[in-house]
Amino acid sequence: MDDLNLGRLEPVDIDTVWDNEPAGFTPWLARAENLGTLGAALGLRLELEAQEMAVGALRADLVCRDADTGRPVLIENQLGRSDHGHLGQTIAYAAGIDAAAVIWLARRFSDEHRRALGWLNGIAGDKTRFFGLEIELWKIDDSRAAPRFDVVSGPGSGAAVAALRAPAAGRAAPRGLGHRKYWRAFMQVLDSAGGPITGGRRPPDCAKTQFHIGRHGFRIVASTTTLRQHVRVQLYVEGKDAKRRFGLLQRDRAEIEAEIGYALEWDEMPESRDCRVSCYLRDTDPDDEADWPRQHAWLAERANDMHRAFVRRIRAL
Repeated sequence: MDDLNLGRLEPVDIDTVWDNEPAGFTPWLARAENLGTLGAALGLRLELEAQEMAVGALRADLVCRDADTGRPVLIENQLGRSDHGHLGQTIAYAAGIDAAAVIWLARRFSDEHRRALGWLNGIAGDKTRFFGLEIELWKIDDSRAAPRFDVVSGPGSGAAVAALRAPAAGRAAPRGLGHRKYWRAFMQVLDSAGGPITGGRRPPDCAKTQFHIGRHGFRIVASTTTLRQHVRVQLYVEGKDAKRRFGLLQRDRAEIEAEIGYALEWDEMPESRDCRVSCYLRDTDPDDEADWPRQHAWLAERANDMHRAFVRRIRAL
């Protein structure tokens, strides 16, 4: 057994990685891959909806949605030990967005705050589920630090997640099957539109679908949200060179918007390494099946417009 040469698992001080919660930890957690790690600890698929979202006079760290149901999930971050202030904020935010789940992250939870979360779960029942998770960093020998999310308080395991995924009272929540139905109908509209983007693909079981646009690091994304009541098309620019590429494209902003005939929202996303250019159809309910033809026609037109306007510029970068 002496020849196994196993590594040594060691804890990493969080302060050596993140010295600032809003400018460091929250943007890191907002990335899709890190939300995936967090969601895996609870058996959820989390998709970012907003960062520093206004809820009354306060701002919630992260608001996500369950990719299978579209229901809102609040994430409250705390790099220190749990305190009364953050406990109060989680309750206020949860009420403000009618959250199906609240995920409170802290370095360490006191016994009184674990009991408080247990009490909240007892009185909230299936309406809202409260989870307390401690975040730790570990490494093996000289490897990079890796996060670990330890669930220290929650309403239970399988039953809690099942209740979170259950439809809200009086309304059928959009599940994976509903998403596939939505995107299947959209793919048919894309095919009939005859644009550069075609719909001959398997519809996804989440709230977004995406298309290649000729170069790695760029994609056209169509998405829906019931929380904010809109559908959206965006050019998503990702990777270590995203900011520079975004800047080069933005130089042609006036020309691009003149070509397509409407303004776009250019978001450099300073809290992230990625960037995006978006257009929205607001005050729109993706759950309203009677309105799908209008939504799908709008999404198909915008997706094709953005593909035509950006593809040659992207290839020329």
